Amino acid sequence: MKAFGYIRASTLHEAIGILAHHSPNACLLAGGTDLLIEWRRPSGHVPATVIDISTVAELKGIDAQNGSVSLKPLTTHAELVRSPIVREHASLLASAAGVIGSPQIRNRGTVGGNIMNAAACADTVPPMIALNAEVVLQSASGKRTVPLQELFLKPYETAARHDEILCEIRFEKLAARARSSFIKLGRRNALSISRLSVAAVVARDEAGVITDARIVPGATFPRWRRVFEVEKMLLGEKATAELFKAAGRKVSELMIAETGRRWSTEYKEPVIAVLVQRALEQCCR
Repeated sequence: MKAFGYIRASTLHEAIGILAHHSPNACLLAGGTDLLIEWRRPSGHVPATVIDISTVAELKGIDAQNGSVSLKPLTTHAELVRSPIVREHASLLASAAGVIGSPQIRNRGTVGGNIMNAAACADTVPPMIALNAEVVLQSASGKRTVPLQELFLKPYETAARHDEILCEIRFEKLAARARSSFIKLGRRNALSISRLSVAAVVARDEAGVITDARIVPGATFPRWRRVFEVEKMLLGEKATAELFKAAGRKVSELMIAETGRRWSTEYKEPVIAVLVQRALEQCCR
């Protein structure tokens, strides 16, 4: 591993000041589960300065106030799984966090790191986009709020500036009648990286008519996004196997339209359709 400078920040204010001084040749260290892998690669990029924010108390915790949930970026995946707040108001996020890596990785990896690394296989991102999450970025010049879906420019690249720190993730609690699901497909049952995933939210009225539908596939489109074209197909309809099967086919068609046909399309084309169908069915059981 190449040598680098190391500075540990004890407060958010201190971390912002250090980052402002050393950017753009610095990076933030939280759980380290992605960074250490990158640094050990022969071609991996190692920054001149690493700023360790893992002990900054202001960047830890889960809270719910009024109708919204607030996650601090150093919240670990294991804490998401255990949180009564997340399990009650965003169960699809708890489900996604529960299938990340191994127990060791879930105890060390953070939700903020999962977002800012921007890997296409990041498991917590599709659920949070389905929750219409927004992120708060802070620098020495102030704060700004960005819808999570707009944060990502392409895999491993975000719209965050070099001097900005992710300091909060916020989303509205799901409505009482809403149900959610998260399905992940990997090459094995444990310690697997998502080949495809789907996060879904469906709400129905007393007559069983769909009043809210959100679908966010993972590792499917060039950028994460809600599939509004398919969500519109579901609104005002009653949940049926035929409807959800058609929704899955439509997502598959849109994937090919945006990515073209690749070596993996033969596999992904039918699989993403089935995953979408199953995710929607799970929301309506």
